[in-house]
Amino acid sequence: MLEVDLGVVLRNIPALEKLLDPKVFTKAHLAEWGHGIEWFDSELGADNVYAWAKEQAGEVSHQMFDTWMHHNSLSLNTAAEALGISRRMVSYYRTAQKSIPRAIWLACLGWEATLPKPKTLPRALPTAKEYALAHE
Repeated sequence: MLEVDLGVVLRNIPALEKLLDPKVFTKAHLAEWGHGIEWFDSELGADNVYAWAKEQAGEVSHQMFDTWMHHNSLSLNTAAEALGISRRMVSYYRTAQKSIPRAIWLACLGWEATLPKPKTLPRALPTAKEYALAHE
C-alpha cells in the first residue's frame, strides 16, 4: 500500500493551494467511477495521486518516465532503442501499466548523462554532483 502526502503537492501548485484549508479538504469525494478525488471545481486524477505516492516512496513514477522522454524529445521507438527494450514496454512504463524497474530508470539517467554534445563525444561520465547541477 502506498501513502501520499498531498500537502507537499498542494503547496507547489498555486491553483490547488485552497485545498490546504481543512474546511475545503473535508468536502472531498471520489469522482464518478472512483478514478479520482473531486472537490467543488478541482479534481486530482488517480494516476496523478498514484505517481505522487510512488515518488514520495522513493520509486519511479510514470510521470518521471514521461518527463524524461519529453525532455529528450524521444518517441516510443527512440526511447525503446535508447534503453534496449521493446516499444511495448516503453508504452507500459509511460502509462503506468507496469512498474518501472530501478535499473530502467538508471539506464534513462545514464543515457541522458552520456548524450554527446554537438560535435563532441563524451570522454567520461559526469560525477553525481555535476549531473545534479546540470539537471536542477
